[in-house]
Amino acid sequence: MLLGAHVSTAGGLEFAPARGAEIGANVIQVFTKQVNRWAERQISEETVDAFRAALGAHRIAVSGSHDSYLINLASPDPSLHERSLDSFCRELERCQALGLDFLVTHPGNATDGDRASGLRRNASALRQAIQRMGGGDTPVLIEATAGQGTALGASFEELAALLDGIGHDFQELLGVCIDTAHLLAAGYDLVADYDGVMRELDRLVGLDRVRLFHLNDSKTPLGSRVDRHEQIGEGYLGLEPFRRLMRDPRFRDVPKVIETPKGEEPLRNDRKNLRRLRRCAAATYRH
Repeated sequence: MLLGAHVSTAGGLEFAPARGAEIGANVIQVFTKQVNRWAERQISEETVDAFRAALGAHRIAVSGSHDSYLINLASPDPSLHERSLDSFCRELERCQALGLDFLVTHPGNATDGDRASGLRRNASALRQAIQRMGGGDTPVLIEATAGQGTALGASFEELAALLDGIGHDFQELLGVCIDTAHLLAAGYDLVADYDGVMRELDRLVGLDRVRLFHLNDSKTPLGSRVDRHEQIGEGYLGLEPFRRLMRDPRFRDVPKVIETPKGEEPLRNDRKNLRRLRRCAAATYRH
């Protein structure tokens, strides 16, 4: 089972694998830089070597990154769009240097209200970024969003449009990341119609394109369009959709990462949520 969490890189990227092991994870997701600042981080060869050694020492099977929250590849503002593209390329460069297995990116915001143009701008920027990096080995995973405000990617149709817009030359380096809390908030009823949601995802995007799950419960109800994560089993999703997903043979080998609230006891909360998911996989429901 490939299951883990987003972990801190405080003190250096090389400390992240140990933090994953401490909570019983074999998958970690990190930020390679401060996500609310434009300043870019240089990754030294020493850091790369130490990080890769730590992955092996702590038996982390899959590692990846989430890009900066400032990046908006769908922006209609030429200056912000170019700055976002440059920042995304730097992020992809760091991921490739570290040997990461995935880079999660949000589809961006169509702040002018023109969603079709925003999708085209995002697709073009992702294609340019992959070309600039010469392809590389780190897949870019487009994350499904809750659709809050002008955020793109809240529908399977928009995810499919992005993948198609990037072009067929890079499809092996592309996939999607499905966040359970985002799906519910976007209006996909995983509670009452898990099978129907998965059929629609398969029809429009393809289940083979799902290369990562973010497993989070939701503080907000179905169709709220508000992105607020909750502890597993304590929100509007409850435990049943997680039981279905954790036992779904189609996703047995797809890595799964929690981004649940850390609270005042991060270790305890991460361990609790991973334990609940493992119990869901075993059809055991004790808290």
